[in-house]
Amino acid sequence: MLILAASDMTSTMKALNAGLSMEGVTMYLFWLSTVAMGAGAAYFWLQRKTVAKQYQTAMTVAGIIAAFHYWRMSGIYLEGVASLFDDNGQRIAGATIKQFPTTYRYIDWIITVPLLVMEFPLLLNMGKKGGTLFRNLVLAALVMLVTAWVAEESPTGGQQWWTWYIVSCAAWLFIVYMLYTSVSTAMQSAPPSIAASLSTMRLFVAVGWIIYPVGFLMALSGTNGESWREVLYNIADVINKVFFGLVCYQGVKALEEKKA
Repeated sequence: MLILAASDMTSTMKALNAGLSMEGVTMYLFWLSTVAMGAGAAYFWLQRKTVAKQYQTAMTVAGIIAAFHYWRMSGIYLEGVASLFDDNGQRIAGATIKQFPTTYRYIDWIITVPLLVMEFPLLLNMGKKGGTLFRNLVLAALVMLVTAWVAEESPTGGQQWWTWYIVSCAAWLFIVYMLYTSVSTAMQSAPPSIAASLSTMRLFVAVGWIIYPVGFLMALSGTNGESWREVLYNIADVINKVFFGLVCYQGVKALEEKKA
């Protein structure tokens, strides 16, 4: 354990030589995102018992926002940054980051994104009536993520890369369609505070999720393209997970306060 800790410290010290370069800023953003995810998870779980029983599952789901995965992704990216420098802290000429935490990111998304879209039928408290909506949202989310992952692993800019990217975007648009049709209908009978939160949460999916396809395209932008992709993905994750959960909690809490 001591040897591993010493190795990690050496990598960290070497990586800090990146300063405010593109790689350095991306590394710091990974650390900030990890803290945000962990703080968000702790907050939602601590607040779980302060809401009505029918909404406690929604709060539990809001708390699952991938702090562990972000910790691992931060470590992978840090090692990549450390590899750019020699033992004297000098940048190695021509060195580039060879490994990005793409696999961990998609493992995280495959767990958390279906949980995020589940918040809509959970907040609507639809019970068995929400079964079809639940299945459609989760299935579309899985199609979106799996096809995007295949695209990420394909040669950048090639036919397969573009094809699976377009399929992934189509699945995202289907999710947006469901939120503005089926969810809109169900919202008409929801309490005002819940309906207001759901309206805002839809904007996270319809507008906030645009950052992901834009980030995906950053791989086409040259030397720093993949680091720019990680920056946009990290920003999008904090907005669309932590703030998404806060809006969910705000609606539930407002309903409880009105009843009190």
